Amino acid sequence: MEALNRGAALAGCLQNTGEGGLSPYHRMGGELVFQLGTAYFGCRDEQGRFSLPRLKDLVASAPVRALEIKLSQGAKPSLGGLLPAAKVSAEIAATRGVPAGQDCVSPSRHAEFSDCDSLLDWVELLAAETGLPVGIKSAVGDLGFWEDLATLMRDTGRGVDFVTVDGGEGGTGAAPLIFSDSVSLPFQQGFSRVYRTFAERDLHEKVVFVGAGKLGLPDNAVVAFALGADMVNVGREAMLAIGCIQAQKCHTDTCPTGVATQNAWLARGLDPARKSVRAANYIRTLRRDLVKVAEACGVEHPGLIGTDAVEILDGRTSSIPLDRAFGYRPEWGMPSAADRAEIVRLMTAEAPQGGSAPPSPTAVG
Repeated sequence: MEALNRGAALAGCLQNTGEGGLSPYHRMGGELVFQLGTAYFGCRDEQGRFSLPRLKDLVASAPVRALEIKLSQGAKPSLGGLLPAAKVSAEIAATRGVPAGQDCVSPSRHAEFSDCDSLLDWVELLAAETGLPVGIKSAVGDLGFWEDLATLMRDTGRGVDFVTVDGGEGGTGAAPLIFSDSVSLPFQQGFSRVYRTFAERDLHEKVVFVGAGKLGLPDNAVVAFALGADMVNVGREAMLAIGCIQAQKCHTDTCPTGVATQNAWLARGLDPARKSVRAANYIRTLRRDLVKVAEACGVEHPGLIGTDAVEILDGRTSSIPLDRAFGYRPEWGMPSAADRAEIVRLMTAEAPQGGSAPPSPTAVG
């Protein structure tokens, strides 16, 4: 965690804390999105209930830039979790606000709200009390929730500041295989349906859209931006950058590279200072590749790549444009005209690298 936070600081990006709380290792200079899971780790009272005063104290003590309410995630949709007592060390207990040496249970649902209406009330409360943007993170299945949420936002003026859509491509060892393999939609299908739900109610310019689900690969990220994502989350690719070899031994406490273990002898194999540079280099390289693809498409930023620039191949001899594949209108997936102009201004503020020689003088007859 320290390596990732230091890397985020070096690369100038945000780090999501995850639902496990805000630990000392999140305080190494990187700016944060604090995630509120069903157990409210780090901002709960002795009975496990959400505590607004503790949340306010926590975000005031760290560079938290936004709050994300985790409803579900692609790798573990609609499920709770259990951290066995043997893994609940004094350090983890202090970070989460739970007793050390006891099983730590994450419920499968939130206690602070029960429907879209009460969710929006809680979102507005958190925003008013902390002054931070507040959003939600969820995998996508039944669209009824999203239709209710978007309709309430349109009709009542309450709303989330951002929506993180997580695809079913995510990976975790903490879920039954049937869930991680087959429950929740893949990113492109899930995201496009959510975006379309908001766009049909003219809300797509009032919400920041974040994508997740193997989007740390440039080709996947380009499609996400074309579909309307304003930001992308990266997970496994950043882990690979700091040394993860996908040994799939996270739950055994025997991770050979020291990335996912509490064994002090194994953890010595990971030097946070060195690995942070590698994490930052990965982020910078991803950005570089995305900008190069954008330039090849004739635009200044990957967020300006339209659906008409992307085609989905169907076999070897046929393809379908992205907008037709997902039922998009021509104006969907792009920032507003004002935002596009500002993006271009920011991207062209400095002198461009490379370029051609000056034009030759025009001959006058």
